[in-house]
Amino acid sequence: MDNEKAEQEKKPIVDQMTDLAARAAGMLAETAVKSVAKRAKKAAARRVPASVKDGARSVTKARKKAPKRGVKKAAATRKTAKKTAKRRPKATRKKSKR
Repeated sequence: MDNEKAEQEKKPIVDQMTDLAARAAGMLAETAVKSVAKRAKKAAARRVPASVKDGARSVTKARKKAPKRGVKKAAATRKTAKKTAKRRPKATRKKSKR
């Protein structure tokens, strides 16, 4: 910031006024563009058919009411160790003597 002030002090007053006017014009142009875009967006929204608007509203309502799935997915991805039943030793038959 000190550099800017030093540069401005070196410039003649006419050049400083020109820079100031250019900055102001830039800001005015920026706000003008934003306001035109805002008006265009509103005009486009007015031209959208009512059925499309109703459909969009119902989708957003359904989305808000729907349960979130992210938690379930996280729980499902965690693997737990499966419990295995202990096997009984195989019963062996007594061999008969013949």
